[in-house]
Amino acid sequence: MPEHETLQGLYPFLHGGRQDADKLDAALLDSVRQKAQDSVETKRRFFEANGRAVVAVAHVIADVYRRDGRLFAMGNGGSSCDAAHIAVEFLHPVTTGRPALCAINLVADTAMMTAVGNDVGFAHIFVRQLIAQARHGDALIGISTSGNSDNLLAAFAKAHAMGLQTIGLSGHDGGRMAASADLDHCLVVPSDSIHRIQETHVAIYHILWDLVHTLLADDRGGLGAVAHGGVQ
Repeated sequence: MPEHETLQGLYPFLHGGRQDADKLDAALLDSVRQKAQDSVETKRRFFEANGRAVVAVAHVIADVYRRDGRLFAMGNGGSSCDAAHIAVEFLHPVTTGRPALCAINLVADTAMMTAVGNDVGFAHIFVRQLIAQARHGDALIGISTSGNSDNLLAAFAKAHAMGLQTIGLSGHDGGRMAASADLDHCLVVPSDSIHRIQETHVAIYHILWDLVHTLLADDRGGLGAVAHGGVQ
């Protein structure tokens, strides 16, 4: 078959043609099923292999809050949305009886980030905020699908030197975050798909949020002790 006919068959819309609607919908539906199944399998594999590590991180965050510490969160791009999501989960718990816990989204202040990025470089946008706001005994969680974000690595180095607990969520092989001595914990989702990694990251920090509150409930006399008071 001539090359132009092959290309026309693959991309009919480029030649004024249209794909068969029923065949297209069937293919799209099959794609939905495959992607959904892949998402489920990615999460299953991660939690089967890393359940104990997730529990260990939950203990770390709970201990930070027991000492009146704060949780800082950071990320770039889609992971910056995860940083915001983590902060709001802890600040505004949706489950009745679970108290608000201090969490600071380091991606929230665009004036600060653009000022630092413009004046001293993008790699310092989180470092400068940690210098001003963080203290020994706090925790820093950073999210990166590659594990190679320079500004996260710089912030982890500063946080480690300041005595913060450092926690990373990464993907692929973990990148430089997984190999860094500046991270106390790094939860790696071993997938080549950025989407599957991000979907699993959401599940990880939702579960961490729940585990942290479960651990802290013992300090408050159990979940039922505050259940009648509503969200605090």
